[in-house]
Amino acid sequence: MSKKPGKASKSEPLQLGRAVEWPKTPGEAKLDRVSNPQKDTDYVVRFTAPEFTSLCPVTGQPDFAHLVIDYVPGPWLLESKSLKLYVASFRNHGAFHEDCTVMIGKRIASEIKPKFLRIGGYWYPRGGIPIDVFWQTGRLPKGMWMPDQGVAPYRGRG
Repeated sequence: MSKKPGKASKSEPLQLGRAVEWPKTPGEAKLDRVSNPQKDTDYVVRFTAPEFTSLCPVTGQPDFAHLVIDYVPGPWLLESKSLKLYVASFRNHGAFHEDCTVMIGKRIASEIKPKFLRIGGYWYPRGGIPIDVFWQTGRLPKGMWMPDQGVAPYRGRG
């Protein structure tokens, strides 16, 4: 394991280890990446955001989701504090469930260039209908074990 912290891919310093402003919008949020010290090994990284919040673009009411992001790193790792800030930037963002889920997946993929990435957005019911949204990019490397995302489909009280 490397003793030096990973270097950012851009000239700006990482948000990690210092106080930063909470981004007001997803477009304003910065995602940081660091060099993958295990570039020669395929492995899975999972981020879980069980309290994701955005706003309905029509009613302005809050929508809640449990997000699970799995990826097989390429040259870069996604820095977790920057992901936390990015996810939080959706709190006042109006977009449909499908748009939020796919937007997050595409943004992460464009920043870190993973070998494989999938995101599951497990949205809580509003109006009586839960919506689950899934998006992926890349190919899972041969022989990789990909665990189930572990979020049961919504079953209500049935």
